Amino acid sequence: MLQPITYNPPLHLKLDILYQDNDLIALNKPSGLLSVPGRGDDKQDCMLSRLQLEHPQALVIHRLDMSTSGLLLFALNKEMQKYMSILFEKKRIHKQYIAKVHGIPKESSGIIDQPLITDWINRPKQKIDYRTGKHSKTKYTLISSDKENNSIVKLEPVTGRSHQLRVHMSSLGHAILGDKLYGTQQTQNASNRLLLHAEKINFIHPLTDKQTHINCTVDFL
Repeated sequence: MLQPITYNPPLHLKLDILYQDNDLIALNKPSGLLSVPGRGDDKQDCMLSRLQLEHPQALVIHRLDMSTSGLLLFALNKEMQKYMSILFEKKRIHKQYIAKVHGIPKESSGIIDQPLITDWINRPKQKIDYRTGKHSKTKYTLISSDKENNSIVKLEPVTGRSHQLRVHMSSLGHAILGDKLYGTQQTQNASNRLLLHAEKINFIHPLTDKQTHINCTVDFL
């Protein structure tokens, strides 16, 4: 098992609210902050606990890795939590991420279809395993590249496995910059944070039946 990373969450100034109605709220989670409480008293500060200071009834819908920034949804009642969980389960929610990666993909777009499973010896790392891994699929699109041999890519997860985007991009030889788990020494040192951001989410609102689009500006572009 890997040595646990010291938890030093960013200072809480105010909630960055992207969308809110009577049943649902979307927040911009900063990199370095847990989505939900972790194990131990030192890991209770998280996006959920900060939201519950203002909305004690708030409930979890989905999560982002601690190192990932961006759009995170919470329900404001149990009914909405149930409805949104069903949408996620039926893959009726479209999520889009932006990442800055090492190198320039040979193909301008593609699909990564690599089964993933927990690497128990090195947990929390995940690994590709064609024998026992769970079906995992990611769409990627090259947006731009620079003189430093880095690229900006759009990532669209078809499945929602733990660390999926990070493992999949690393498997192509294009590790996300700042990734301390799946990058090389060079890519780890290229940024003091993981350059992965949950940018957009689209779904049909369970209570209004309206197409709902929520955006979250990327802060490292």
